[in-house]
Amino acid sequence: MSEPTIFERIIEGDVPGHIVYETETVAAFLDANPLTPGHTLVVPKEPYTRLRDAPPEVVTDVFEAVRTLSPAIEDAVDADAATIGVNDGTAAGQEVSHLHVHVVPRFEGDGGGSIHTAVGSVADLDDDEIGEIGSEIAARLG
Repeated sequence: MSEPTIFERIIEGDVPGHIVYETETVAAFLDANPLTPGHTLVVPKEPYTRLRDAPPEVVTDVFEAVRTLSPAIEDAVDADAATIGVNDGTAAGQEVSHLHVHVVPRFEGDGGGSIHTAVGSVADLDDDEIGEIGSEIAARLG
């Protein structure tokens, strides 16, 4: 059995954390190394590593929590908006092997970019290549 993730340890109260929201299946707490004031992590209580690993009902619970929390977080820190994101796998920058959604309050003129800045450049694909990828995705869905 693997060691509990830091998120599990926060949920269990073994590690200090500022929990701001909790249900039977989801917890949300302030990031210990926030990108902006109010940066919150929303996690399933069970340690699913990636989005694809979590059951649909848990994913629904997580994103319902994000929907509920986002305006409360923005209002609490007087933010103008929020960037919401998931680093789904180590190649995407996931540092803790426990699915989590970042809710990052944003402020006019904060110097941060959009989600489009997560990757250094735009893929150079023509319409046929985009169509082929779309067909491959659709085929894998059944």
